[in-house]
Amino acid sequence: MKKTGSALQVVNVVGLEPYLWGVVTSEMPDRWPAEALAAQAVVARTYALAHLHKGDFDVYPDTRSQVYGGIAGESSSSTEAVNESAGEVVLYKGDIADTYFFSSSGGKTANVEDVWPTSKPEPYLVSVPDPYDSLSPYHNWGPLKFGAATLGRRLHTPGPIVDFHANVASSGRVRSLTLIGTKGQKTLSGGIVRAVLGLRSTWFRLGLLSLSKPKALVYGSSATLSGVARGVTRVSLEAQAYGGSWKRAARLVPKRGAVAPVVKPKVSTDYRLESGGFRSVSVHLAVAPFVRLTAGNDGVSVSGLVRPVFPGANVQVQRLGQSGWVTVAQAKIGSDGSYRASMQLSPGDYRARVVAGHGFAIGISKTVTVIAP
Repeated sequence: MKKTGSALQVVNVVGLEPYLWGVVTSEMPDRWPAEALAAQAVVARTYALAHLHKGDFDVYPDTRSQVYGGIAGESSSSTEAVNESAGEVVLYKGDIADTYFFSSSGGKTANVEDVWPTSKPEPYLVSVPDPYDSLSPYHNWGPLKFGAATLGRRLHTPGPIVDFHANVASSGRVRSLTLIGTKGQKTLSGGIVRAVLGLRSTWFRLGLLSLSKPKALVYGSSATLSGVARGVTRVSLEAQAYGGSWKRAARLVPKRGAVAPVVKPKVSTDYRLESGGFRSVSVHLAVAPFVRLTAGNDGVSVSGLVRPVFPGANVQVQRLGQSGWVTVAQAKIGSDGSYRASMQLSPGDYRARVVAGHGFAIGISKTVTVIAP
């Protein structure tokens, strides 16, 4: 017992073998086969000797060393495994080996330097297949979903994440992850990403779905959407037309993590990417009516056409003045989509403006310039 500041440090003095009685059953279920318990006893004995703490005590009672449950953690099966393997350790070239162990490998172990980058490579601590790991309840875990903005905040990236690049080891573990935000990029180790996001290991695969906000579209024309679909193989484009429900619009095949679907909506429509039940944030593509304006040769009228047809909708004919566009005449759209307005045409710039509603953006014609005769 030792006083440390205002607290007392208590050290439990126990021999190596009795210590292992309380370790084996804390690191492995005591109902497992005797051979497995014996293997765990040898590994735990070796690990303890290879990682003795320098100071007032030899080992921690938790995962900083090995979990030690004390007398309460002992069982007859684990005690028997320890006793039958008493004194047995793992050696490499005559020295105590580093016998790292874990609850689940995911199906393949890792090189020691991929887990601890500062460790030197060891020929016996290399990545090998682990086919028996399929019995573990954590053999597969996830998927986990994070919004780009949420992920950016938690990982402190410069702005919401729009793309990423991963440096992956041969074992599948992520060495480092470069996250590209709207205001720059940031590189983090796989271990930091694991800790911040609460992942079970650095063996994870990151998928990203995003669509860039498109510019408004004129009715009858098409647009190419720009999107990122990195880390996924099957991607769908989903669309929700104004007043409708979400429907699959197309199957997409990412090329180098990018997608560029061409769309030709008839009304303003929302779009999003979908893969495996995960979806990107939707973007809105506004569609404006096509509006054409023609100045009459008589000098006292204008006419035009609107598509799609909005019978009875109002058309504002505007002239550009010193303070902006001013409405100088109005007309109604006919059943065929045409309109006509009487007015005195003086030299200047004119346009037609249509507010159709029904989810459409405001439609504006090309500017028509009237010059003096």
